[in-house]
Amino acid sequence: MHTRTREQAGEPFRAPLGELIYELVGNKPPLGGAVKHSLAQVIVPSGKLSPRHYHRVLEETYFLLKGKARMIIDGREFALMPGEACLIMPGEVHQVFNDAEETLEFLVFCAPPWTPDDFIEV
Repeated sequence: MHTRTREQAGEPFRAPLGELIYELVGNKPPLGGAVKHSLAQVIVPSGKLSPRHYHRVLEETYFLLKGKARMIIDGREFALMPGEACLIMPGEVHQVFNDAEETLEFLVFCAPPWTPDDFIEV
């Protein structure tokens, strides 16, 4: 069994465009050694965004906890609201924006577990 809170995750990874990423479950031993999925909590301050990117192998599901996300996936734009989930398949180019004043918070589930070599910025 593995348990971990956001506070136990320590300092987040600070992405270049403003996202804060807290790894909670993953394939590294301190993250539980998961082999089939990973979980992170992402915080996007007002006015910040993620890089435009895709993944060759992994599927991602975003589950919005707080705020309003503007999403673009393969050129299609839409809003994601709290309580909504969004599935992103391998190869789909995607980006999330926080255009609102409220902080954006969401969970990201990845299968297989996220690794840096499967993050392709475009």
